[in-house]
Amino acid sequence: MSETHIRQRDAVRTRAELLDVATEVFADSGYSGARIDEIARRTRTTKRMIYYYFGGKEQLYLAVLEKAYRGIRDKEQTLHVHDLDPAESLRRLAELTYDHHLENTEFIRLVAIENIHRGRFIRQIESLRDLGKPALGLLEDILARGREDGSFRDDVDAVDVHLLISAYCVFQVANRYTFGHLFELELEASENRDRLRSVIGDVVVAWLTNPEDRPTG
Repeated sequence: MSETHIRQRDAVRTRAELLDVATEVFADSGYSGARIDEIARRTRTTKRMIYYYFGGKEQLYLAVLEKAYRGIRDKEQTLHVHDLDPAESLRRLAELTYDHHLENTEFIRLVAIENIHRGRFIRQIESLRDLGKPALGLLEDILARGREDGSFRDDVDAVDVHLLISAYCVFQVANRYTFGHLFELELEASENRDRLRSVIGDVVVAWLTNPEDRPTG
């Protein structure tokens, strides 16, 4: 292996480590509270090295945001639902989103932080608009197949469905402590997780299913 290749591999590894640690720091402390010194300390590197790779605090935060959103978009593209009926495809997508959000709580905290800043930073990441297109494309394909076979109603679009799934799944993380305290319920507990995962699948499928195809009695 050449020295150049080794340096490139080390650079990729260092950048990835910096992004992982920066994700934790920004998610815990917010943009305003995060300190480059703390990220450098946790990665046993220097502020100068962080600036070398990312240019500054704001650029590092933008890279963290992009990586966080890319995580859920990449996960969605692992779904292979074309051989499943539309209702089961929709259920799988809802459950995948639920699992991803519970397993990547930093993502939800970063989204909350970005909304506190009124989307100031996310507007600078043009790639995220394109990144969201495959997610809606997957939903549009599922909905189109459901409409074609008559199992889905035709007055709901992909953005509506995405909004419903996201709202439910984000709530599980964003409000776990307040909701859990008020109702004495551990949303993330294993005994609740399977049930709560199935709820979003049931809700979305029931909402999209044509009335004549719904079970009665």
